[in-house]
Amino acid sequence: MKEILFLKPVFKQMIWGGNRMAAEYGYDIPGENTGECWAISAHKNGDGVIAGGTYDGWNLSRLYAEHRELFGNSTEEVFPLLVKIIDAKADLSIQVHPDDTYAKENENGSLGKTECWYILDCDADATIVIGHNAKNKEDLRQMIAQDRWEELISVRPIHKGDFFQIDPGTVHAIKAGTLILETQQSSDVTYRLYDYGRLQNGKPRELHIEKSIDVIGCPHKEQQESSAVCQVGKAKVQTMVTCPFYTVEKITLTGGNQRFQTEGDYQLFSVIDGEGTLDDVAIKKGDHFILPSGYDNYCLEGTLELMTSYTREKEEVK
Repeated sequence: MKEILFLKPVFKQMIWGGNRMAAEYGYDIPGENTGECWAISAHKNGDGVIAGGTYDGWNLSRLYAEHRELFGNSTEEVFPLLVKIIDAKADLSIQVHPDDTYAKENENGSLGKTECWYILDCDADATIVIGHNAKNKEDLRQMIAQDRWEELISVRPIHKGDFFQIDPGTVHAIKAGTLILETQQSSDVTYRLYDYGRLQNGKPRELHIEKSIDVIGCPHKEQQESSAVCQVGKAKVQTMVTCPFYTVEKITLTGGNQRFQTEGDYQLFSVIDGEGTLDDVAIKKGDHFILPSGYDNYCLEGTLELMTSYTREKEEVK
């Protein structure tokens, strides 16, 4: 099928969210605490809608269920990926996610949550939490019980353009002043470990201490970040990560045009800066779309930065 599947974003109001997505992307956000834009999603908690074309008005979950041929006849039971933009005006909770096995057994058959972050922008002094300093589970439990959070968590500075892979079992938190594009498994399972004593509607938000302790890896294993950059004609393609659940790449085109071969059985795109065309169809910053199976190759033209992701059958990933 040679048709671009554009998606309408789904927005989420969050206690820590802001209003930056309106100014940055021109989105019609629902309020001043808009924390998440579910840009490409077929998850039941934020099911995107196709905008225009043959399937205009269809939810992505319906399209995936009824026209699996558009997705390479994928054998995944549900659409496997979810792409978000996150606007953290305040700190997110310190949290952790389960893997597939734990989530399936403890969260009604849900997928686990492997995710990665591309820092779209951040304050000059912005930081994030990745990892912890507990030596073992006993040490972890004791530090949590004694509220030794500053001692427990690992905080690091960040800059625009940084990239982080967050595997299940990794203690993490996005902090204030950060705008992130997140690519993840299609899961909405988050275990909150600590929430700074904040109140929502007069009550503390739920914590998930025991489940968090269950899934946190001890000791923390630092993720080895690696990326590869290649020149494709006039464009630069940077592979940010390849794992069993997704490959994420950044495409940068600074004028002119360049033809690309599609990757995976279908390919997800988010335009993070600039404007131009894809096969003569106008695209601009803030657009999100899928090139379905059979699209084959495409031509980008203009000054553009895009994040793109795709899956392969798991046995193909070494």
